[in-house]
Amino acid sequence: MTHRNLSLSALLLVLAACTTIPLTPTSCPPCPGVEPAKPAAKPLQPADWSELASWENDDHALVLTLFRESCSTLGKRALWQMTCAAAEKVGAGSSAMAWFEANLRPWALTNPDGDREGLVTGYYEPLIQGSREKKLPYLTPVFAPPTDLIVVELDALYPELKHLRLRGRLIETDRGRKLVPYFSRADWAAEEVLRSTHALLWVNDPVDFFFLQIQGSGQVLLDDGSKIRIGYADQNGHPYRSIGRWLIDQGELQSHEASMQGIKAWAAAHPQRLQELLNTNPSLVFFRELPATGSGPPGALGLPLTPERSIAVDPRHVPLGAPVWLDSTWPNSAESLTRLMLAQDTGGAIRGPVRADFYWGSGADAGSQAGRMKQRSRMWVLLPRQHEP
Repeated sequence: MTHRNLSLSALLLVLAACTTIPLTPTSCPPCPGVEPAKPAAKPLQPADWSELASWENDDHALVLTLFRESCSTLGKRALWQMTCAAAEKVGAGSSAMAWFEANLRPWALTNPDGDREGLVTGYYEPLIQGSREKKLPYLTPVFAPPTDLIVVELDALYPELKHLRLRGRLIETDRGRKLVPYFSRADWAAEEVLRSTHALLWVNDPVDFFFLQIQGSGQVLLDDGSKIRIGYADQNGHPYRSIGRWLIDQGELQSHEASMQGIKAWAAAHPQRLQELLNTNPSLVFFRELPATGSGPPGALGLPLTPERSIAVDPRHVPLGAPVWLDSTWPNSAESLTRLMLAQDTGGAIRGPVRADFYWGSGADAGSQAGRMKQRSRMWVLLPRQHEP
């Protein structure tokens, strides 16, 4: 998954919002007959354990073990120090459910309009075929972050922009050097030819690699029989656009057909329009090579993700590392899916309090579940009792 990014044009709007001067009470009198706008609901609302349907039926011991592992990072934060210390003292015969109830309290995640229902999608770790050399059929390059990609951290000047980064490149003008947006996916095509000697790897299927970029990481089975993992290292700063939505808008697919499987089938049937399709998403991801070890790729905390227990969240509303109770349904089904998850990742498309991406694991079966998952959900984040939002 990826860090949030900001285009140069969007930056001007954000900075303007950050520097707006408040109006005085007399500068804007109330308008007769017009009700003032209601303030946005707080994203965290006090809740009770009884609101968590089927809470008592989950495998709390498993999640407590995973939570303790997260404390290697989480325990360095003041909010979690006491809770992590308490987790280490839980005896083998103790009730994990009772521990959660004694040390944490649930907060209902709530949208600005007060609604507590949101969307949960799925992601996974694809397995694709590749080679360290360019040769048939391995003709699609995988790149590390290019040396001319400039990344600007915005929180040094604007702390409220903590989770935003600006990406661009320098060009020479008659007035000196200028920072401009980095190459979009379409513009990068010519760059791939010029930079091909710097490719990390070559893979055999541009569509599979495109979906790997969306997932943020994946495993590559090399032609010599070895396996490696490639993980998100950076991206070009352009916003993510759904190619499924584009196909729907073009009348090429119906909404129920625009799953990962449906998009792949369309691409196979229209090879002459493949690049047109891919270019509708200007976002481009760059990778780093990692060992193919652990239960999953590293998430935003730097810890391996756990299949069907890790989710990606919006860290503006859900603290990374926190346990989250998910009340949703299985992919493309009305069957209840309720379980305790850990907020261990982020994603460019994950925005808002009641929004999550469910990590299904690695391989084709996980991909099938992830590709079909677009379910309504409710979420409760479990925070230490001393937390005051």
